[in-house]
Amino acid sequence: MYDLKALYEATTVEEAVALRVAHPDAHIIAGGTDVLVQMREGKRAGVELISIHGIEALEGVSLDADGNLRIGSLTTFSHITSHPLIQEHCNVLGEAVDQVGGPQIRNVGTIGGNTCNGVTSADSASTLFAYDAQVELTGSNGVRTVPISEFYIKAGTVDLKADEIQTAIIIPADSFANTKGHYIKYAMRNAMDIATLGTSVNVRLSADGKVVERVRIAFGVAGPIPVRAVKAEALAVGELLTPALIDTVAKAVLQDINPRDSWRASKAFRSHIAVESTKRAFEESVKLLGGQMV
Repeated sequence: MYDLKALYEATTVEEAVALRVAHPDAHIIAGGTDVLVQMREGKRAGVELISIHGIEALEGVSLDADGNLRIGSLTTFSHITSHPLIQEHCNVLGEAVDQVGGPQIRNVGTIGGNTCNGVTSADSASTLFAYDAQVELTGSNGVRTVPISEFYIKAGTVDLKADEIQTAIIIPADSFANTKGHYIKYAMRNAMDIATLGTSVNVRLSADGKVVERVRIAFGVAGPIPVRAVKAEALAVGELLTPALIDTVAKAVLQDINPRDSWRASKAFRSHIAVESTKRAFEESVKLLGGQMV
């Protein structure tokens, strides 16, 4: 049973913004995989909903004029995973969102909903942090773009104003160029479970595949919001690619994260997973790039 006060449907971004202005207390619904569950549980009893599900302009993946990867906020997880541009330029994002829920969830759940929830366990979030993604927001004053690291304010809270909707996720071309990555989700079950810890790594190597030009490491559930392991990343820049380097970088992530104790896992166990998953994801990224261990 759903306790619903009213449902408004928008077919354009302009209509959605106007509805947001007219109904500032209303909740946005896209795929509904989170909102409807919360309503059924009584957590959003008596709400007004603004459905943006019918805004076709917010669907799809493309490269913009500057070569940046643009993902419409209503693009489903299944579409992201299978899209040729994602597979070519940002394989790890497709890999990450392919671990959200089950097939039914991935066919209707959207990347906009996944990020706007503001939860640290969102499978897309750590990869988007690792690629310096930008969040495009459209409101009554026009369009603004916010780094995803600033979009997440605190657990469950994002920088989305009362008159705005999220319209796209943008991954800069200079962030994904010549990179490959790997995502590891550790959960209590292999499917239909949220992450106990999510680890996303991407790597860029020298032309001969022997020197690390850049590594990016980001985690979900290693703090109240997703977090980059910037201190650990810095250790790899310009260094020869060796098993010892990967091991050093993996151990150094403990300087950057702050996991908590919960019924799912202790802080100590999450820290152990963070080190081991960083090492494995780093190694797999190198393998995907055809890197040469020295």
